[in-house]
This record gives sequence, C-alpha cells and structure tokens, in this order.
Amino acid sequence: MPLVTRDGNAASIPLGKLHSLRPLPAHVGLLPRRVADTMSQHNRRREKTTGPKTRLPRPHRDTAPALSVLKPHAAGIDVHSDMHMVCVPAASVPPASGDGGLPPNVRRFGANSCDLHAIADWLRACGVTTVAMESTGVYWVPLFELLEARGFEVWLVEPGQLSRCGARPKTDALDAQWIQRLHSYGLLQPSFRPVDSVLALRGYHRQRQMLVRYAAGHTLHMQKALEQMNVKLTEVVSDITGATGQRIISAILKGERDPRVLAMLRDPKCKNDAARIAKALEGTWRPEHLFALKQAHELYQFLHQQIAACDALIRAELVRLPDRAGGRAATTKPRRCGRKPNDLAFEAGRPLFRALGVDLTDVDGIDVGTALVILAEIGVDVSRFPTEKHFAAWLGLCPRQYESNQTKKKRGPRKGKNRVAIALRMAAQAVGRTQSPLGLFYRRIKGRIGGQGAVTATAHKLARLVYRMLKFGAEYVRQSMAEYELRVRSQLERSLRRRAAALGYQLVPRTPFGDGVPTPSNSA
Repeated sequence: MPLVTRDGNAASIPLGKLHSLRPLPAHVGLLPRRVADTMSQHNRRREKTTGPKTRLPRPHRDTAPALSVLKPHAAGIDVHSDMHMVCVPAASVPPASGDGGLPPNVRRFGANSCDLHAIADWLRACGVTTVAMESTGVYWVPLFELLEARGFEVWLVEPGQLSRCGARPKTDALDAQWIQRLHSYGLLQPSFRPVDSVLALRGYHRQRQMLVRYAAGHTLHMQKALEQMNVKLTEVVSDITGATGQRIISAILKGERDPRVLAMLRDPKCKNDAARIAKALEGTWRPEHLFALKQAHELYQFLHQQIAACDALIRAELVRLPDRAGGRAATTKPRRCGRKPNDLAFEAGRPLFRALGVDLTDVDGIDVGTALVILAEIGVDVSRFPTEKHFAAWLGLCPRQYESNQTKKKRGPRKGKNRVAIALRMAAQAVGRTQSPLGLFYRRIKGRIGGQGAVTATAHKLARLVYRMLKFGAEYVRQSMAEYELRVRSQLERSLRRRAAALGYQLVPRTPFGDGVPTPSNSA
C-alpha cells in the first residue's frame, strides 16, 4: 500500500526504512493524556520562568586515559576443580612459548599436587611476586596454602569484584587474563583470612559447629518418634537432650514400659512432678517407631562423642596460642544457668582470656561460646580493618552505601553468612532480655524500628566494643543504668532544643505547679 506524503505524491518506503514524520506524543502508549498534558504544561511553565536548560558540551577526548600499572609482577589464576588457568605478565615470558593455542603468557595446569608445584615453579621463573585468585568453593585452599608457603603474596578475591568491573567475553583463559589485569592495576581487594596460628583452631571449631547441627537434626528425629508413639515427653520436659530426657529415653530403649518407673528417673530440679510425667509416658510402643528412636538416639550419642573429640583439640590449640594476658589472672564468673548439652566440655574462660588478652565475657550478652567464635574466626589482630566502621561493614551489620545521581538511597545490611555476625546477633537477642544499658538500648530501638532492626543495631554496637577491646587491649567499662538513662535524656533535650530553635521557639522547662507558668508568647 503506497504512503501519501505531505505534498500529495505517493511514495513507497522499503521494509525497515519507515521513519516517523513527527515524534509521537508523550501519552501515546505510555501515559494517560491528562498526565502527559500536565507534565507538558509544567515543563513550559518552567521554561518561561527559568529559561531553556543549556548543557555544556563535553570536551572531546581522543583516547581513554590509561590506568597505571601498580603491580608489574602480578599474576592471576582462574581456579577449577580439575585444572587451573594461570596468567602472568606478557613481558615476563618469551613469545615463542605457548600452550595449546593459548597466549604465551597463559598456561593450563592440572589440579594434582605435582601440578600445583609446577605452577609455583613457573610463577617463580616468570618473576611473579603477587598472585590473585578467585575464591571458587574450596578448590583454592591447597593452591593458596602452597603458594603462600613458597613466599608469594597471595590475594583471595571475591567473585563479585570481577563481575563489577565490566562485561567481557567468558572463557577460562580470558578470566585468568582479566584477574591478572585487574590485579596489576590495583583494582582488587583481598578477602580477610586470619593468621596461620588461628587457622587450625578455626578448622576444629567449624567442625564442631557442623556436628552440633547434625546432632540437632537427630534430636528432631527422636521427638518425631516419641510423638508417633504418643509419648508426650516433650510436653513435660523442657529438653529431651537433658538429664531427665536422656534417662527416660535410655530406659525405654532397654525395654522399660511402666510409666511410673520411667517417671521416677526425673531430676529433682524438674518442674513437673512424677505423677504428671507418668501420665505423659503412656504410649503405643510400636516396634517401627522404637527402631527409629533407637537409631536417632545412637546417632545423637555418637555425634556428641565426636564433639568431645573436637573439644579436646580446641583446648590444645588454645594452649598453643601466645600469652597476651601478661600474667594477669582471669576472674571466674558464676553461671546464670546449668550446663547445656552443646557447651564446651572444659572451662574455656581462662584459656580465652590468656589468648585474647582481654575478657570479652565482661560485655553483656557475650558468653564463652561467643568469645570462642570471635577468636576462631578473626583472631586477635584486627589491624586489617582500619576503623571499627570497616569492621562492622565487613560483618554486614551496617547499611550499605548506595548513591545515584547525588541521591542516597536506603539499602539494608549486606546479606551474608558471617559466623561472627551470627554469633553477635544471637548475643544481641540475649542482651535484650537483661537489665543493662545494652538491654535498654535494644528495647528503645525495638520500640522505634522493630525487633529485627534492634537486633542488627545492638549487634553493631557489640561489634564496635569487641573491636576496641581487641585493638587497644582496653578492659570493658560497665556503665550503670542511671548513667545511660541520663545520657539518653540529655540527647533528647538537645534534639528538642534544636527543633524548637528551627521553628522559632524557645524550649523552657516546666515549673512546679503553683509557681506560675512562663508567659512569653514565643515559648513552647
């Protein structure tokens, strides 16, 4: 069908060459006509008052500015499970050397131990002094440890840093070249990794945490088997892994079925009496459920034997750490409650004080278990974090900075599974139930932004306290409730005075009844 132009002549336009004779109105297919007309009127009114907006032309740039090479002897490694792709500076290898069509400065190595030594030898021959590698699963651990033992400066890089530097073609060789290029320009940041003296303690502690999680799953299996037999042990005993629960379950597995005999195994400190417990222990005793209960109980006991073996190794590693207490003796604090099934099998307060040099358990909410997590995951040297704000940001306990077009947008804390952050969040929930300044802070923030925000804010405050104690070796100074309330009141008064002054008023204290009321007209 021919197209009639403005001069009345017919013309045909080939497919793909059709151009609009005039721009479409703003409301066509996008906005309602009323909204578009209102926006157009607003723009015309703005041009009348302020004039048309003129944009300054950008200066012409012939070539893009080149980045300075800060690390000329840097290499990059793309880590895989069965092979590693290594890239070194192009000037450090002869042009004739190549590996299966790869560039001369890129080589493919296997992942066996002999291949890892070959990687170190080639890097040494090329004059490489620093290496950056991507943290891919746990495949990087053997290569990282070997290169570090051979004297290289090894940087473990988060994969997100590589993707944020721009899009690029995706191959193994290009990935290694991209890592080497960014590392030579100084555009990468290394991940935090504690010193070697703490790595063994961290490994044993993480193994213990994994076993505790496995044991918790078998605790649920025992509860399920009891419920299927209509044995209401969980209703009359607070914890079936405690003394009373384990005695009753062991007797059931040995063949005891009399509820009165089972109820006599209760601990004297148990809240419910023997009659109520006996009434809850009348079950159906089906063989398939008894078999499931037996296997879950045996697995639970076996895992706790493995946890005890981890506790022995953790105790030995704490003894090997250097003494930072300077001969000072740790004060023994009384336990607020009895021993829990997942607690350490030894008294760890004194070894932790000796290794840390400060007593972190003086801080409200931090117990021996939390202090052990901090020591195992971070160590005692926090100099990698310039300030306490950097430390809190690494833990993911502060909002992220996000700014676009000179506008700061609200973003929540960084998501992650940092073990120290998890421990501090649990400590924050515990301190919220105490009558302490930190407990008042938790409840005050909870009333304003809710429980989740209060947990994060209190954990952030605990992280700052831990950082100061570890960096400066200072003891925790406990603040009284009266001092904290007075400080909060003074902050509130200053805020009210600023707001009143901004509105043109003067804040005057209220006088006692009968002494007269201030009469200035500008008082509030």
